[in-house]
Amino acid sequence: MVIQIVLIAAVVLIALVMGRGQGARGQALRRLGLAAFAVLAVASILRPDMLTEVAQLVNVGRGTDLLLYVLIVVFLTYVSTRYVRDQRAWRQITALARRVALIEAPPPRPEPSVLDASASGDV
Repeated sequence: MVIQIVLIAAVVLIALVMGRGQGARGQALRRLGLAAFAVLAVASILRPDMLTEVAQLVNVGRGTDLLLYVLIVVFLTYVSTRYVRDQRAWRQITALARRVALIEAPPPRPEPSVLDASASGDV
C-alpha cells in the first residue's frame, strides 16, 4: 500500500514538473534528480542487499521488484519529456518552413485585365 502511494505521488509530481516550463528551475530539478539517482545507484552497488531492505520497508517483496517500479517511473518521465521536446521542435520546424516558403515564393504574376484582352482582340 505504501509503495503504491509513493509511486502514484512520484508519477503525479513528475507529470507536474515536466508539464511546466523548461526554465532554470526545471533544469535544476532534473540535475538534482540525476545526482540523487547516481548516489542511490552507487549505494546499491556497494550494498546490494540494501535495495531489498528498502523494498521490504515499503511493502515490496524484493529489491528487483522495487527497481522495476522505479525504472517504470523513470521511463515514463523520459517518454513524457521527449514528447514535450519533440512537439516543441516540430512547432519550430513548421514555423521555420512556413517562413522559408514565404521568403522563397516567386512573386505573384499580375492577372491579365479585361482591357488587355480587348486590346488583343480576344473578346
